[in-house]
Amino acid sequence: MTEPFEKARELRNLLNNREKQNLSALACFSDTALRRYPENTTLNEYRQAFSSDSDRILNSLAFTRYIDKTQVFSLVDNDHLTHRVIHVQLVSKIARTIGRYLGLNEDLIEAVSLGHDIGHVPFGHDGERFLSNLCRQNGAGFFHHNLQSIQFLDKIERNGNGWNLTLQTMDAIVCHNGEVHSTRLVPHKPRTFKAFDRTMAKMRQKKAEDLIPMTMEGCVVRMADTISYIGRDLEDAIRLGLVDRDAIPEECKNVLGRTNGTIVFSLVTDLIKNSLDQPYIGFSDRVSAALKQLKRFNYKQIYKNPVIKRHLGSIEDIFTFLFDTYLQDLEKGDNRSKVFTGFLNQMPDRYTNAHSNPEIVRDYISGMTDSFFIRQAPEHLRPASVRHV
Repeated sequence: MTEPFEKARELRNLLNNREKQNLSALACFSDTALRRYPENTTLNEYRQAFSSDSDRILNSLAFTRYIDKTQVFSLVDNDHLTHRVIHVQLVSKIARTIGRYLGLNEDLIEAVSLGHDIGHVPFGHDGERFLSNLCRQNGAGFFHHNLQSIQFLDKIERNGNGWNLTLQTMDAIVCHNGEVHSTRLVPHKPRTFKAFDRTMAKMRQKKAEDLIPMTMEGCVVRMADTISYIGRDLEDAIRLGLVDRDAIPEECKNVLGRTNGTIVFSLVTDLIKNSLDQPYIGFSDRVSAALKQLKRFNYKQIYKNPVIKRHLGSIEDIFTFLFDTYLQDLEKGDNRSKVFTGFLNQMPDRYTNAHSNPEIVRDYISGMTDSFFIRQAPEHLRPASVRHV
């Protein structure tokens, strides 16, 4: 072996040994990473497995499209509102801070954080609901954005070759669920690729499934997902005049604070304090109760607020129009259609052979940004942006 290859391997081994010395025994160590397809680690590769996962996700086309994906508020002409590209960075920062104090693997945390929402469709959770209904009506099962994240990263990226991410990263991406309230998360027993694939198939047939990650790092990201959005969404709503800060429930203000900064600090501090040297990630009962109440407040005042749902009728119409149009184009073999020119022509035969026409349409539409999605619609269906909600 040539000297550069030897040096790269020495550097990687040095970092692996440093993990054993410095990280908690509960951490997921980089030398335990599992990939579906073996890779030649004798090449000049000094990066550890989870660090490599982060780089692959960061360089994916799907990650680039984060920049124009709705977080909560869509079609509002305000540059200071949170988009999904900001959300995933906030999750990464918050989760890595927690992981650092708990002695966990920050590379794995970063990879999961950056990749966890890549499967989100145009127009956030409302768009996900519309697409799921269409998929189910056409025999493609339920749509879940966490499953679609794996679909992109494992089956679609790199012209159908995927990124060959580690099982630990993909497991945590599939198991993230920031909407479900959890006081404490205990990692699931280790999964195999075979069990992972079975789980993916079962989830397609269910409307909802709450799975727990098999690593402490995955549990941290799942908690950090909630921490990152709960106060940030509140600040966006206050900025838009949907919510008055004084309306925040007193218990939430007393326990967590009344601004995003204090809410994040309170939640992160409590999570670290209660999870240190424990085989779980969890909040204290008092903080968990306040967080649960703040979630209820946000759902009523923000996420279910009819004021921000006014344009959803036209958005649903566009989903239906595009799904039906592309499905017909596939059935007719219309090679001029954008489902061919913008997607299918770049994919290998093994992808086409393994996916039904509705599944192909699902993959194409879910990968669109908000603005691209709107541009594909006829003029009469396109909603206009507004300056105020």
